[in-house]
Amino acid sequence: MTGVPASAAGGSGAKPVRGGKLGAAAVNQASLWNIANILTMVRLLLVPGFVLLLFHNGGYDPAWRSFAWAAFAIAMITDLFDGHLARTYNLVTDFGKIADPIADKAIMGAALISLSILGDLPWWITGVILARELGITLMRFWVIRHAVIPASRGGKLKTLAQGTAAGMYVLMLTGPLATLRFWVMMVAVVLTVVTGLDYVRQAVVLRRRSLAAERAAVGRTAEALQEAAGSPGAGVVSGPGAAGAAGAVADGAGGSGPAVGVAGGANGSGSAVAGGPAGSGSVVGGDAVPVEPVVGARDGAEAER
Repeated sequence: MTGVPASAAGGSGAKPVRGGKLGAAAVNQASLWNIANILTMVRLLLVPGFVLLLFHNGGYDPAWRSFAWAAFAIAMITDLFDGHLARTYNLVTDFGKIADPIADKAIMGAALISLSILGDLPWWITGVILARELGITLMRFWVIRHAVIPASRGGKLKTLAQGTAAGMYVLMLTGPLATLRFWVMMVAVVLTVVTGLDYVRQAVVLRRRSLAAERAAVGRTAEALQEAAGSPGAGVVSGPGAAGAAGAVADGAGGSGPAVGVAGGANGSGSAVAGGPAGSGSVVGGDAVPVEPVVGARDGAEAER
């Protein structure tokens, strides 16, 4: 549960170049049946197996608890390996993006809930850890449009502490080791809360920066349109005439392009936007329409888009 899907850390299933690194020519779409995804699927299959082993023979048989610990340890180790393989060989699929975080949280959640059912682990610890994991996952989806929150070093330490503590609780330890596992779990709880708050802070900051950048981009677009409308290459000509009046905004004397004109009646006034002498356009007849609302409507549409 490192925050970045392990199977999604890379992007190709092609054979790597000698030396363990992926060449540029090998960056292709990864196959679904790559080693990183297979390890993720193994981890998913270990979840029900782990629960069955843990509760076998009443849930308090030391031998079966040892088998359950072995299944839990394998599941946690595969999380490390599929992440390493995905980063090294650029193996990424949509399945990996979805399945990897589900597998991480499924094995840890199964362990915590099962231990609480057996009475070995207080429910408040299970509640704090699961609430944090679920909340951070939902928060990542909330800010994914603005930015991706990277996994921090504290988050990795949190995952290690959680796995170690849960594994120690799966084993039926006594004496000093039983006391030690309690304090390891307390460290895991503290790291869980602290890193969760840090992720919330990062999410808020990233979202504010993204929204500020979007507003700034809209402002620059509007300013650019206003400068273009008032640049030396554009002019506004208006005046009454016996047959009517027209105003034009021209991009340049030699410009070409479409023209849009609004012409008034015989005694009215009008305005036109022309691309140049070579441009073609259409004229809409009617009452007088000033040029400012036309340009303003165009600026507003560009800014909105």
